[in-house]
Amino acid sequence: MVIYIKNMVCSRCKMVVEQVFQELNLLPEQVLLGEVHLKEAPTEKQVNTLKLKLESLGFEIIDDKKSKLIDAIKTQIIELIHHRKEALHINLSDFLSRQLKHDYSYLSNLFSEKEGITIEKYFITQKIEKVKELLIYDELSLSEIAYQLNYSSVAHLSSQFKKVTGLTPSFFKNLKGNKRIEIEKL
Repeated sequence: MVIYIKNMVCSRCKMVVEQVFQELNLLPEQVLLGEVHLKEAPTEKQVNTLKLKLESLGFEIIDDKKSKLIDAIKTQIIELIHHRKEALHINLSDFLSRQLKHDYSYLSNLFSEKEGITIEKYFITQKIEKVKELLIYDELSLSEIAYQLNYSSVAHLSSQFKKVTGLTPSFFKNLKGNKRIEIEKL
């Protein structure tokens, strides 16, 4: 049995969710981003307790198929941008269609209808958050960041960065204070 969970975006999320399941004596076989695999189905009482505990930690159990698919789209994009080690040279529509086994136009329409933004805009927002992270770490040049995130040029990255944040990458890099947004809040 698989239980789908919204807002699982990192390895710490997986640890926290796994801990909640273990506290309720629901021993997961596998915990992935956005899903927990169990040997046995939980009782109704366990599901209710699980929902409450997870919600108190910022997670949510997903019940309907369309919500599961939207969460899977987000998870795939987050994995692609934030957890991949190699440079991001991929066609997003082909990638999502292949991974989720649905026609891209269906995925795109569903996502836009439910989220109020396009998949592409969500993808760009995630890429800009990754750019912010890489700028803060100050280990790569802007041209290396542009290459890693598959921008055609530094000018394209800078233009998109300014459009999303209202700042140039160099101005952003020189700012002090908390500059990043939590992934699940994007």
